[in-house]
Parts: sequence; C-alpha cells; structure tokens
Amino acid sequence: MSLTALQVINNKFFHLSNDRVSYIIAVMPNGQLGHVYFGPKLTLDQAQLEALVAPVSKSAGTVKFSADDHQFSLADQQQELPVYGSTDYRQGSLGLKADGAPLYLDLKYQSYTTASSKPRVLTTPGAFGNQADCLNLTVTDTTWQVEAVLHYTLFPDAAAVVRSVTVTNHAQQAYLLERCLSATLDLPTADYEFLHLSGNWARERQVQTQSLAHGIASVESLHGASSHQQNPFVALVATDATLRHGEAYGANLIYSGNFQASAEVNEWRQTRLTTGIHPEQFEWQLDPESAFTSPEAVLLYSADGLNGLAQQAAQFANQHIIAPHWQHRPRPVVLNSWEAAYFNLDPKVLLKLADQGKQIGVDCFVLDDGWFGNRDTDNSSLGDWQVDRRKFPAGLGAFAQAIHAKGLQFGLWFEPEMVSPKSALIKAHPDWVVGPSRGRRSVGRHQYVLDFANPAVVENLFEQMRRVIDETQLDYIKWDMNRDITEAYSAYLAQTGRPQGEFFHRYIQGVYTLYAKLLTAYPDVLIEGCAGGGGRFDLGILFYSPQIWVSDDSDAVERLRIQFGTSLGYPLSAMSNHLTKVPNDQVGRTTPLAMRYNVATFGVLGYELDLTKLTPATLAALKQQIVQYRQNQELILHGQFELLPPTGTDPNEFAWAVVNAERTEALVGFYRLLATPGKTVSDRLPLPFLNGNQQYQVEGQTVPISGSVLKHVGLPLPVQFNGVNPDTATLKGDYQSCLLHLQAL
Repeated sequence: MSLTALQVINNKFFHLSNDRVSYIIAVMPNGQLGHVYFGPKLTLDQAQLEALVAPVSKSAGTVKFSADDHQFSLADQQQELPVYGSTDYRQGSLGLKADGAPLYLDLKYQSYTTASSKPRVLTTPGAFGNQADCLNLTVTDTTWQVEAVLHYTLFPDAAAVVRSVTVTNHAQQAYLLERCLSATLDLPTADYEFLHLSGNWARERQVQTQSLAHGIASVESLHGASSHQQNPFVALVATDATLRHGEAYGANLIYSGNFQASAEVNEWRQTRLTTGIHPEQFEWQLDPESAFTSPEAVLLYSADGLNGLAQQAAQFANQHIIAPHWQHRPRPVVLNSWEAAYFNLDPKVLLKLADQGKQIGVDCFVLDDGWFGNRDTDNSSLGDWQVDRRKFPAGLGAFAQAIHAKGLQFGLWFEPEMVSPKSALIKAHPDWVVGPSRGRRSVGRHQYVLDFANPAVVENLFEQMRRVIDETQLDYIKWDMNRDITEAYSAYLAQTGRPQGEFFHRYIQGVYTLYAKLLTAYPDVLIEGCAGGGGRFDLGILFYSPQIWVSDDSDAVERLRIQFGTSLGYPLSAMSNHLTKVPNDQVGRTTPLAMRYNVATFGVLGYELDLTKLTPATLAALKQQIVQYRQNQELILHGQFELLPPTGTDPNEFAWAVVNAERTEALVGFYRLLATPGKTVSDRLPLPFLNGNQQYQVEGQTVPISGSVLKHVGLPLPVQFNGVNPDTATLKGDYQSCLLHLQAL
C-alpha cells in the first residue's frame, strides 16, 4: 500500500498526494480558494508552487474583482468553491438567498484541520478507510456570517479525491440554501470527450460520448432516484486517449437522489466539471446556527485511458464504499422464484423448486413478489407486509424453516417505499402518501410512494420488516422500488413548517435511515438493491447493498452492453446477474445456455428458472456452471477487470477479462453476437495485462503460450465456422461466446 501525504506551505498551499496522484489547492490573491492541479503525483517546493500558480490573465474585457487589482478576475480562475455572480459567470457551487434576494458570497480562507482516518458512519453513505489524509478547509463570508468547510479525503490506495462541503449559517436570520454542489473540478483545457451512462428501463447505462464545446454538457435526474435514464458517473476522456492509454477524469456521487453532473467550457476553453444534488427542486432552510452537508463526490484520475479509469473506480468502490462485512466474503448464488412462479406461490411447488436448487448447488432460495397481503397481481397489498395465509397457511416462518432445513439460506422480496391504494396502511395513514391533498396525484404501477421524509413512516416500515425478519430468520433481502416520484409534496413537511424543496433530499435520507436501522439490527443480512432493475445503481445504495440488480433486462445480448457501461463506474462485485429463461421475458430472444452463463458469470451469479421443468442434461449443465463459478468467484469479484478491444468499437463483438494481482491467473470472456462468413474482427485477442516473462497454460489446450505472445500477438480464439470448416469450427451460429481460463506455470 502506498502512503498519503499532506503538505501545507505558509498556510497558502495545500498538497494532498499518494503514489498515484496529487491534488493541490492554493489561496488566491482575493483570499478565496483556487484549484491548482489534479493529476499524476508531483514533487514540489514552495518556489515551484508559486511559479505554478503565477497569474496569467486571460480575462480582458471582463469585470474585475476589485478596484484595487485591475488584473485579477474570477472569470478565468480555477476555483474550489465558485459562487456565481462575482466576476465568474460559470455555474457556481453554492447559492443562498436572504428574504428572496441572492447573497453574493465572498468566502475567504480562514483555517484548516486534518485527520488521519475516515470512519464508516452507517446513517449517511460515504467513503471510509482506516488510513487517510483528511483535510478540512474553512472559508467565511463576514458580511453575511456564512461559513463553509470544504472536506477532502485521499486514501493511500486510490487515485481518487473524495469531496463534500458543509455550509453553516452564523447569522441571526434564516437563509435559504438553493444550490450546494459536492465538488467542482476546474481544468485548463477542453480537449476532452464527455462520457456518460444513459438509457431507459431495461436498457440502462449505455455508453454515450460527446465532444466538449463552448457551453454546457449535462446529465441529470429529477426522478427522485439516480434513475434508469442517467447515472451519476461521468468522465472526461482526453480526445487523443485510447481504451488503455491517455488521460481520463471521472466523477461520481455517493448519493441516490436527484443529481446533476455537468461539464462547462468557457471562452478560454477551460472546463469546469461539477457534480451534486440537482439545484432544481432543491432548497434547504438554514436557520441560525444550523448547517447542511452535501453528499460526498468522488473525483478520479487515470493516465491509462478509460480502462484505467474503470479500474480506479472499481478499486475505490470495493475498498471504500462496500461494507467491510462483504468485501472478502463469498456471495451466495441465489435461486429466485420470480420466473418460475410469478404470483402463483404454492409452498409444495416452491419446496420442490428449492430441492432442485439445492441439487444444482445454489446457496439461497429467494421468495419474490406475492408472499404478503392479498397480492395475486401487482395492484394490491404494498405497505401491508404480513404473510398471505391463503398461500402459506402454516405461516412464513414454517416455510422459511423448511428452506433452512435443506441447508439453504432464505431471502424475501420487499418494496418498502411503496404503497397500494387499497392497502390497510394507506387507510390508516392517508397523509403518509407523497402528493398534495388536492389536485392531481399520479398512480404508477398501481402504487403510490410513501413519504420517507416523515420519520414515522420509516419507523413503521422498519417495525413491519423486523417482524418478518425475526419470524423467518431471514438471510437475504431483495429491496425493490418500481416507480419514480411524481407530485412531490410532503404533508409532514407542511405540518412542520419546512420548505417543500427539502422533500427529495429528506426522502432519500429516510431511505438511508431504514437501511441503517435494518443493518444495525441485522448486520449479517445481505440486502440486494433494486429499483425496477437498474434505476438506482449508484454508490449511495452500494454503501448499504454490496450488490445491485443490474437491470430487469436479463437477455444476454442486451446485458453485454449494460454490463460494459456499468463496469466503467462500478466493480463486478456490485453487479447482480441472473441467468433466466428463454425466450427472454424482456426482448423475446433465445440465446444459448452457455452464452447466458458466460455473460452472467462476470459479477454475482444467480438464477431465475423453473428448474422442475428442465431436462436432466440442462440441470447437469447448470450444476457444472455453479461449480465453475465457485472456483472463479474470488478472481471475478476481487481481481482487476480489463476491458479489451473490440469492446466499445465493434457492436458485434465484446471482450473482457479479469486478472489477479500477481498476473498469474486470468479469466477471459469473448462474445460475438452474429456469425460472419468472412474474416472476423478478432481471431486473436491480445492480453496486454499479462506478464511477458511468464508461461501460461490455457485450460483445454496442451501447449503453454508465453506471456509475450499473449501480450503482443494475442490469445487464439476458438475457430469460427465459415462455411468450409465444419470439422474444426468450435463457434457456430449466432450468439457465440467462450470463457478462457489462463494459469501461469
């Protein structure tokens, strides 16, 4: 492990560094905090730092900051906490109002404090680590008596700086905080592609890129969740970078609510990357001596292209976001009842399904939707989390005991944030529903949203879930959220006199509170995040749920694109991938069993199949898959993921691999969607991450191959059928795939 260092010079320069990166801040001539540098590690003394920040005015024709300095303007300065309206016309990080009038804050540096570790605090998602350099810089505006503390954390093993800000009102009057972004990164050029992960339900996190130009490129969510449509992870990739070479900056938010991430280019081709809570539909009442702390943002750097940036993001999440309890434990292979039974839950049939699951080697049987209330379709019973005695006359505890007796873990599906219109909960507490008492109130998927800004709602759901968990000795929860928030109005906030603009943030805080209550009471329960599939795949949920359902679209072809995009910002250990039936429920496509497994194995493997209807040969194949996955799970979940061409360049072929730290073992996945009669893009697959001085044995082959050949010439792929080679071809027809396991001799 490398070491971090914090260098403070003359109370003017602040240099955070480890073996990978440096992050440098300086006090500007006007007393505010300026951004100097973020990139590969630098070794600097004061003279070099002074030279680095020597002003070069580009701001002719702009308004100057002060009548005493005709050269200095914030319009072209790289800043740490920019405020709109004081010679800087770019998007600012902070915005406050007093009695409806904007405050043009002049936040000058006052002092700093440090810490050497950052503990994990369950009530609020954030990065954590036993070793860290934590820097807190205090700036104040004496006119308005506003204080802001900029928080920075650098861990020894990560090319990432964690940032947030705390704003405190020391005045005698209340202020309204209307904008509080988590991080700003100012860069001196605009020679980048803006990369983001966009899509829709069942097609989440598709890789999108656009060249930066004068103006703003932005992604955002106002859904009340990070959403299917956008994702908080964004990147700036140098225009001359390749998949594995060149500079790339990333930004992600440890947050699950409304967000905005943008890249703004000014007239001097400087780029400002920002991320944080979406200012639209956000306001926070700052009473005297009260404070607001933004969610944490993660700023990442790589000199090794998009592949290197993805590796930095994955390592950071694995080490500093996912709960230590799950960082090194094997994840259970689950069998989920949904595609086998849907709402038709019969204990005898389900126990036969569990028996088959045990025979093929699964670890956990998950009872999905339909076990509670009076729920035969998706139009009832949400909010009433008591067992349906029609389906389970002996009770859910007896059924869970029977599952446990088979040597299986037991899991249940919950959707705690939602309520059905005719539920007992809504009849008892109609004011617990999100939406105004008069006027329009939309219904989505036959359900309303519960007001998680109200602590009483959170406590009620915890008590309902606690009773079920205790009765069943539950091992696993699948936490779903199947609709976005509309008509955002909280009766609770109205009753307590708080602004309605606080709703969205207080809602997601309530979600985190329920997570914290459950994990405090049941620290061994594994909670898998889900929001209609991948609608809340973010670092905030990952802080509580070590794995997240990637998408409701489980088709292997669609999953290649979804998992590729997801891998740019998140680790394989976070991706819950299930092998499901064909024709696929979402797209109607039939793909081979081998391809479905070869795609799903790069993550946390699970199954949604009616095993009681499969042939003995298919069951034997599934059993062998699980044996193979168990052998590879440590490598898959904790190795280094490698993106390989042609992924990202050829829509017909994908390739990736995972390799251990010693470069002695690797698992390679190759996928070709449609057969081609001529030369393929990939007959050999170079593996540049291997040790050129080693000899590697490829499973199934008799002759070892040198690492230098594998690096520079490539791994021979199985032969594709081309019309004249039926005796030698291995890959035939559409939807071809293979897994290749390599071991150093």
